[in-house]
Amino acid sequence: MTMTDIIKWALLFLALNLLVFSIYFFDKQASRHGKRRISERTLLFLALIGGSLGAVAAQQLLRHKTRKEPFRSILAAILILHGALIAVLAFVPQWSFLLPQDF
Repeated sequence: MTMTDIIKWALLFLALNLLVFSIYFFDKQASRHGKRRISERTLLFLALIGGSLGAVAAQQLLRHKTRKEPFRSILAAILILHGALIAVLAFVPQWSFLLPQDF
């Protein structure tokens, strides 16, 4: 994997996490104003597909769903899963061939 590929993946990761943070923000605003909410299943799915850091940041900074179980535990498990995946890809580089090279 070249440096250009790493930068592309990092920018994609950043964009996804900013999007997820924004969606959590909109859900928090909807909660405050009694409007239609985004389902917990959708919020967790967005975290699972790569937005876990944005989800956790929104949860902590916006105080959104901080006491809601099992949401909190599932989000923590997703964050741990992503950390483990990144560690494996960093320390076992021959597995990085499984990632698409061009997106």
